[in-house]
Amino acid sequence: MPRLTIHHKTEYRYARPVAFGEHRIMLRPRVGHDLRLLSDDLRIEPEPMRLRWIHDVFGNSVAIANFDERSDRLAFTWRATVEHNPAEEFALTPDDAAYFYPFLYDPDEFPDLRQFITPQYSDPNGELSAWARQFLDAESPTPTFKILSQMTHGICASFAYRSRHEHGTQHPLDTLQTGSGTCRDYALLMIEALRQLGVAARFVSGYLFVPSNGEEGHLGGGSTHAWVQVYLPSAGWIEFDPTNGIVGTRDLIRVAVARDPRQAIPLHGTYLGSADAFLGMDVAIQVVSDDEEAIEA
Repeated sequence: MPRLTIHHKTEYRYARPVAFGEHRIMLRPRVGHDLRLLSDDLRIEPEPMRLRWIHDVFGNSVAIANFDERSDRLAFTWRATVEHNPAEEFALTPDDAAYFYPFLYDPDEFPDLRQFITPQYSDPNGELSAWARQFLDAESPTPTFKILSQMTHGICASFAYRSRHEHGTQHPLDTLQTGSGTCRDYALLMIEALRQLGVAARFVSGYLFVPSNGEEGHLGGGSTHAWVQVYLPSAGWIEFDPTNGIVGTRDLIRVAVARDPRQAIPLHGTYLGSADAFLGMDVAIQVVSDDEEAIEA
């Protein structure tokens, strides 16, 4: 089972000492049969007055920090080592309930899936619905995997990745109309398009592992990342990364799942002081394999 180590540091800088409000930290990997957490360490400077861990409504691990000290900097340093066993690409057979679209969810599961099936964003002129339906065959039924795979690879191939400085995730129609966005924007576009088709989909926040290119002295890298989970009868939650065209969990380290991107922000909080006190934020992330860790050491 491949072993990966995540190094993540976020530092906020201020022109003068400020007070800090509550900060919520969502960086701990979400463990399961395909992901095992071996060790983790969270360090915060200045040290918080109180640090507690909770499980949110989706079962994600969230650390909540409260402070009683002023400072001109606030730094969060996170290190975690995981064993990652990427799931093989799923395969449905013609006997499976979801092999063809449209399909029906089990009546016992539907009440729990309803929030992930119901569209959350407006589509007044049906643009998003029309875009989603272009992935259906003219004569139904359409193989479900074909829809999901073509949508994943279609976004990857047709949309331009664009970093944005604005907070939050843009409306799916903005992503569709501009043909550009970030990984969070792409994930939300695909989620809402699938919901327009009545398919259960949810948002995933985590890390992307970028393997080394094999050249001497070149280590792999990584970044925070976002992708999609789709629920299919008999197959369960399956992962799709429309930014990189990945089907399954290869190179994806899951941290949190949510109905909406606003519920899965890796790190957020407030400070008490004037707006001009904030100087900037520095983020450094590296995800390395065992072999690369040994070389670096």
